[in-house]
Amino acid sequence: QVQLVESGGGLVRTGGSLRLSCAASGRTFSSYAMGWFRQAPGKEREFVAAISWSGGGTYYADSVKGRFTISRGNAKNTVYLQMNSLKPEDTAVYYCAADSGWATIHSYEYSYWGQGTQVTVSS
Repeated sequence: QVQLVESGGGLVRTGGSLRLSCAASGRTFSSYAMGWFRQAPGKEREFVAAISWSGGGTYYADSVKGRFTISRGNAKNTVYLQMNSLKPEDTAVYYCAADSGWATIHSYEYSYWGQGTQVTVSS
C-alpha cells in the first residue's frame, strides 16, 4: 500500500515557476515508478511526466517537454515536478501516481493516486 500527498501548487503568473512535491508513505517507494498527471476543468486527465523506479528513465508529454522536470529522492520518499515557463494552459489539478511496474504514460497502469494540488497560471 502506498499513500501519496501532493503539495506545492498555487497561483502564479505566466512565465513563472512552481515546484510540486509528492510525498509517499511505505518502505517500498523506491521500487515504484512515479507519474504526474493533470486535469483541467471539463477535460480528461492527461499525462504530464513519469520517472522510473531508479530515476534513470524520464518521460514527458510534448506539451511540457523542455519546461518541466521530474525527479525523485528515494531517500526522502518524494517525487518532484519542477515547472518553469508556465502558461495559462498549464492550469489544472495535478496528481501524482505510483506504478509497481514500468514507468508509463497510461493512467490506468497506476495503482495509487494522490488527492491532487491546484495549479493556476494567470495571463
